[in-house]
Amino acid sequence: MKKFYALLILALGCMSYSYSQTSVSGIILSGTDKIPLPGVSVHLKGQAKGAVTTDFDGKFSIKSQQNAGIVVVSYVGFQTKEVSYSGQEKLTISLTEEVSTLNEVVVVGYGSQKRSDVTGAISSVKSESFNKGVVANAGQLIQGKVAGVNIVAASGEPGANQDIIIRGVGSLRSGTTPLYVVDGFALDNTTNGVASNPLNFINPQDIESIDVLKDASAAAIYGSRAANGVVVITTKKGSKGRTQINLSMTTGISTLANKVDVFSASDFRTQVGAINGKLLDGGANTDWQDQLTRTAISQNVNLSMSGGTDKSTYAASLGADNQEGVLRNSDLKRYSGRLNLTQKALDDKLNVAFNMTATKLENSRPDARTVVGNMLTMNPTDAPYVNGEPNVNLSNDVLNPFISESIYSDEANNNRILANISPSYEIVKGLTYKFNLGVDYSSSDRDIQVLPYRTATQTTLGSLNTVFTRNSNVLTENTLTYTFNKNAHNFTVLGGQSFQKTQVSQKGFNLRGFPTNGVEPKYQTQTASEPTTQSAFATENELQSFFGRVNYGYDNKYMLTATMRADGSSKFGKNNRYGYFPSVALGWNISKESFLSDSEVVNNLKLRASWGQTGSQEIPSKITKASYTESNTGNDTYPLDPSATDLSGYPYGSIYTRLANPDIQWEVSTQANVGLDFSLFNNRLSGTIDYFNKTTDNILLEVAPPDPIQPTAKYWTNIPNMEIVNNGIELALDYSSDKSKDFSYSIGGNISFTKNKVQNSPYQILTTGGAQGGGQSGATINGVLNGESIGSFYMYNFKGINAAGENDFADTNGDGEILDNDRIVAGSALPDYVYAFYLNFRYKNFDLGLNFNGVGGNKIYNHVAMTSFNRGSLANSFNTTDRASQFPNELSTNSNTVSTRYLEDGDFLRLNNATLGYNISPKTIGLDNVMDNLRLSLTGQNLFLITKYSGFDPEINTGTSVGDIQSFGIDYFSYPRSRTILLGLNVAF
Repeated sequence: MKKFYALLILALGCMSYSYSQTSVSGIILSGTDKIPLPGVSVHLKGQAKGAVTTDFDGKFSIKSQQNAGIVVVSYVGFQTKEVSYSGQEKLTISLTEEVSTLNEVVVVGYGSQKRSDVTGAISSVKSESFNKGVVANAGQLIQGKVAGVNIVAASGEPGANQDIIIRGVGSLRSGTTPLYVVDGFALDNTTNGVASNPLNFINPQDIESIDVLKDASAAAIYGSRAANGVVVITTKKGSKGRTQINLSMTTGISTLANKVDVFSASDFRTQVGAINGKLLDGGANTDWQDQLTRTAISQNVNLSMSGGTDKSTYAASLGADNQEGVLRNSDLKRYSGRLNLTQKALDDKLNVAFNMTATKLENSRPDARTVVGNMLTMNPTDAPYVNGEPNVNLSNDVLNPFISESIYSDEANNNRILANISPSYEIVKGLTYKFNLGVDYSSSDRDIQVLPYRTATQTTLGSLNTVFTRNSNVLTENTLTYTFNKNAHNFTVLGGQSFQKTQVSQKGFNLRGFPTNGVEPKYQTQTASEPTTQSAFATENELQSFFGRVNYGYDNKYMLTATMRADGSSKFGKNNRYGYFPSVALGWNISKESFLSDSEVVNNLKLRASWGQTGSQEIPSKITKASYTESNTGNDTYPLDPSATDLSGYPYGSIYTRLANPDIQWEVSTQANVGLDFSLFNNRLSGTIDYFNKTTDNILLEVAPPDPIQPTAKYWTNIPNMEIVNNGIELALDYSSDKSKDFSYSIGGNISFTKNKVQNSPYQILTTGGAQGGGQSGATINGVLNGESIGSFYMYNFKGINAAGENDFADTNGDGEILDNDRIVAGSALPDYVYAFYLNFRYKNFDLGLNFNGVGGNKIYNHVAMTSFNRGSLANSFNTTDRASQFPNELSTNSNTVSTRYLEDGDFLRLNNATLGYNISPKTIGLDNVMDNLRLSLTGQNLFLITKYSGFDPEINTGTSVGDIQSFGIDYFSYPRSRTILLGLNVAF
């Protein structure tokens, strides 16, 4: 990283030029009130260098290599304008404000539309509105930016996985992950061998916009993969005109954001004595949360270039990113390159677009659960070091966590390339054929190793777990688009065919018993003393699709969109290989009607309504096919050799591990949506409101057969009549003041209310989240119950501690016993509402942006408290919180039973990020011949949090799923979140 900085600084120092110049100057005014506009970008058409920005009085002066030409003026919120000049002319230029966002282009499946023509529920976030700070992936960019989308990080680890939930959870086995489409290429969500977020391979600074297709009308064009919604990512492209070079550099400092309130050393001594526990006093005063975390440094450098002519454009970038986590041995390094090209030929009838992203990821991870467990439970009277060496005589013979850190490593490397080329040709006027060929190739290797370590009381055998993963995803598409207009009628007809083939293979081995010779296990695999455990798998899936869409508009007032897609997937059996996904949507631009066309209050008013179906094929491969294995135990074998005396002499028999079921069908999500878009008061106030109802049926599960005499313990099937229903309301509002003033501001926000319910389930409960640890494993924490929300917590109702010093649970059915049927539904991990709001201010060259987000109505199960913060732990000189001494008469042997004792409110409000920026005019520092703009920024992330939750952070989900059904809302020794301060420099040339 330091070398990269040095090279860039050297390159900057070498930039200089001189030539005969003419000065063009003038003033830029707003068109409405003729007020000077500061910070307006001014450049000369066809001249690659020398762009300037207007000063506080709206004035500019720019050097020209020619006596005549064209000045190009652009400013956010105003229409770009071109003005001719001749000689050293002083110009007065008036800019017209953008009428609204109605002409904004929205990316939809296999095309784009003007916002005013969109009939579906689509939310768009442009790069200038992205979240700022240390960001690893696209999900972090839009957290809190889209109504109806709840983005929850699994932990505070750099590049951690995320739950992205669009309009509620609609599946049990398929998770919540939406379909991601990057520059027209649909990604495969299969694991790539790296434990962090699969979207980390995309450099966030390369992204121009993110469009979220929320309703079935917008998403149905993607058919069988769109049940969880579609996220369309568009990377930055070049445009005709002058060459632009941008350099951005950031450095961030991160620290532990919040601590868990465990006892200090002095309080610990008092509390252990108060309960007559066994105090093991090491004589020190140690804050293990401080000791086992660090001040993390993150650095990012990004260099981009773009430009073009009437015939071709280009955009290229190089990026280097190093994010450290607040736990040691935790970092994510990304080296990325991007190249986007377009070329026109044959009288502009032939257009070729090429996009390529290449990324190398290096991900190091600590044993986070062990580290966090040590942070919270280590005896605070123990010293971490003695005479400069790790203390090996800790209480309860615990291995010093500094030694644990030094012998454990988890390192993964991933190389990935995503590329596609899409030539299109206009056959006749309005009729265009397009071919799209793309490939996504990924190669990963991951080594998890533990070095051998021995003391007088402890022995740690060296171990190595190595996994190699290869992913291949090839896409070919053919589309025909015909656009024609007749009088007030406008038609766009799309027809297409798509074929996508994905391949995943993985090989791995596990070795144990390495010698203590100073050589890492991964470099001496041949010395392992214990037998090798090997594993491997490979899958190949194909998806063939045919699709069509008709967009019709009449007089810019009335709109109709109809879509149909047929998908054939190799994941399904021969009896139900194809699924069909229709949708229809209507739109009415009410503001175009005569009774509103002259309104001074209503600038835009559009009513939308849609209905459609989408599917889910995100299920395990091969589940429709029978699977076998060999066994010589129980009834699986027979003594064919009469001389055999034990099972070792019996032959192996073939047995089923999975039954064939060619009748498995698609999960289908049927969604209806009604929405209203509006802009008022000269487009100062704009917003949307939507109501949706989404029902998923044909729920696919692996369940126990009703007949106990079956060759397998479980089988895959669609559950008849079972449904998952999500309905709710989404509201988004934005207000902007007059941007032509020295001081301007914008405020806005969104909120969504979603109700989730499971209907007609034949099961009492399908456990999704289970307890872990000694004496707890498998106990239900939350699950799926009929008539309740997914993620409902199902447990005993804790009343307190009884006279005997044991748990007192409510006897809910009044039978005098505390049994499983006394458990209650105690809330849900899914929030009732999700909200966010922002505040943006600008004064001359200064700007300040604040982004807040939060949730309400959800619960979190504090598994850490159940496992560790109990009286028994405190009595044995393990640290706890005051939960352990909450009830004076509680026995130290009282059981840690899953109950509402450890269930907490998950509501929170967070200041996600705040950025203060200052744009320096290069002219004021004498660098206007070198650069166009210079910007300094200071960003804070996770600056404050309001919550009642007692753990590190309420935005968490690290519970282990049961039966591969996704769990929600369980905090099990989660990697803590950080607070970050980031200094940024951006230079435009």
